[in-house]
Amino acid sequence: MKFKAPESVWRTATGIVMLWITATSAHAAEVTLNGVTDDDLNGSMRGGSLLIEQTLQEENRPSTAEILGAARADYKRLLAVLYDNGYFSGSINIIVDGREAAAIPQIDPPAVISNIEIRVDTGPKFLFGRARIAPVAPETELPEGYAEGQTASLGVLKSAVANGIEGWRAQGHAKAALAAQELVADHPSRRIRADLTLDPGPRLRFGRMVITGESDVREQRIRDIAGLPEGEVFSPEELRQSTERLRRTGAFNAVALSEAEEIGPGDTLGITAQITDAPKRRLGFGAELSTLEGLTVSAFWLHRNLLGGAERLRFDAEVSGIGGNSGGTDYSLGARFERPATFNEDTDFYALALVEQLDEVSFFSRQLDLEAGIKRIASAERTYTLGLGLRTAETRDAFGENRYTLLTLPLSAEFDYRDDRLNAKNGYYLKASVTPFLAVSGSDNGVRSYVDGRAYRTFGEARPVTFAVRGQVGSVYGPDLSRAPADYLFYSGGGGSVRGQEYQSLGVAVGAETVGGRSFVGVSGEVRVGVTDSIGIVGFVDAGYVGEEEFYDGTGTWHSGAGIGLRYNTAVGPIRLDLAVPTSGPETDENFQVYIGIGQSF
Repeated sequence: MKFKAPESVWRTATGIVMLWITATSAHAAEVTLNGVTDDDLNGSMRGGSLLIEQTLQEENRPSTAEILGAARADYKRLLAVLYDNGYFSGSINIIVDGREAAAIPQIDPPAVISNIEIRVDTGPKFLFGRARIAPVAPETELPEGYAEGQTASLGVLKSAVANGIEGWRAQGHAKAALAAQELVADHPSRRIRADLTLDPGPRLRFGRMVITGESDVREQRIRDIAGLPEGEVFSPEELRQSTERLRRTGAFNAVALSEAEEIGPGDTLGITAQITDAPKRRLGFGAELSTLEGLTVSAFWLHRNLLGGAERLRFDAEVSGIGGNSGGTDYSLGARFERPATFNEDTDFYALALVEQLDEVSFFSRQLDLEAGIKRIASAERTYTLGLGLRTAETRDAFGENRYTLLTLPLSAEFDYRDDRLNAKNGYYLKASVTPFLAVSGSDNGVRSYVDGRAYRTFGEARPVTFAVRGQVGSVYGPDLSRAPADYLFYSGGGGSVRGQEYQSLGVAVGAETVGGRSFVGVSGEVRVGVTDSIGIVGFVDAGYVGEEEFYDGTGTWHSGAGIGLRYNTAVGPIRLDLAVPTSGPETDENFQVYIGIGQSF
């Protein structure tokens, strides 16, 4: 007995199978771009094409329906590229296996697509015959390309409008806008006449800030931290700074300051602050390992809004030297309190307490630091601190045991113009600290100073090469070497100075023992090469100098080390693995050292 399905069933089944094949089959269609002889324009067209982007994918090949959708999108995308390069009479044809893509029904794509040709007729390039924009605020910088005789780029036109509006906003005209535009294409002369008219609108002043969203930070404190100058002339930079001040407290997950749509009474502009609190408490852990210094483990606990005014209280604990050959085990326990916007919106108050034990190769120290001061945030890149502290310690070194108590006046300035703090590609960093100290007992008066400078420059994009250099200079001025605080002196060797050399192996010889020096110089250089987006290799050289003198005069001793490293980029920064060997200086029993951590070495 035979069974024959009805014809309608077969049609339905066949349709389902064809639909499944169309939706799920992957196709490696070949895409060619013809008609563009200019190399720069050709590159821009290829970069703007979704079809070409799809063919570069090695995995997840697109279906024919997806290819057809990309082809339809490419008409508008590629015309925009032509317009942006001054070609206003060009045309685009996208031929899919001999058929114009726009003529193929989207609901009935072909089962297979083999060849796609993008045909471009650029037409003539147009230049600006006239490039006018008015009125323009003083000190407004218009694009160089917006001038007679330059390529009539649509992007340049947009930039001219944007720069013109921003120029007026910087003068307080928050509602400046494009009032009229006249663009005339003269095809015989291949010229575009552009006439843009701006409407600056009235000069506005900041109105009262309205705070929305639920927050446990007191409203007045939010206003104090933001520092928005109510009643003063509107400024986009002031608005940006107010947003940044709120964000850097760490008390908020989200901060958004937006301008009112309508102008308020008396030519004022209201500002709305949308605030969302961050979790009040945070707990964190960390670890770092080296073959010589052993294991370092650390933990912290943080409260982001201790007293309802975005105050921060942080406890830190660290144990280092576990299983290492760099002396004994070191311990530290510290607490730090910070109150933002204490004296003004850009000046914070801080207070700290730190108990620390250092069991190093050349000295032993237990100390207590108490300090209070102010931190001035001059900009996102520049920070200054001024403090007043009390330091008391018990030390033991080649000169014997000592107890001292100091009154300190720590000063510092930090300039951070790196593009990424954990993995800098370009920019520079400079931090200088000076700590005058008045000896209450056990030492003499003096000044400890230290400067750390770093610079970065990257070349190339596909496989970028970054050159990084670092210089360090330190000095202890005032007390003789035997009277200087042992933990204020300088050593060289290890991950923070000269990789490959034993930790703190270089100092000043006192008989058969070693103590720290009063002068220090450190120099490091790295070449970082990106192999893939995730993996990089590094070659490095470090050198360090320690002398008995207060300032470098060359009578001390140098040593150096060199090595190679591997970097694996993660969301929290590169994971660092360095292998280094000593290259000059005092002999070492170790053939090489291994350093593991997160972030670049400097």
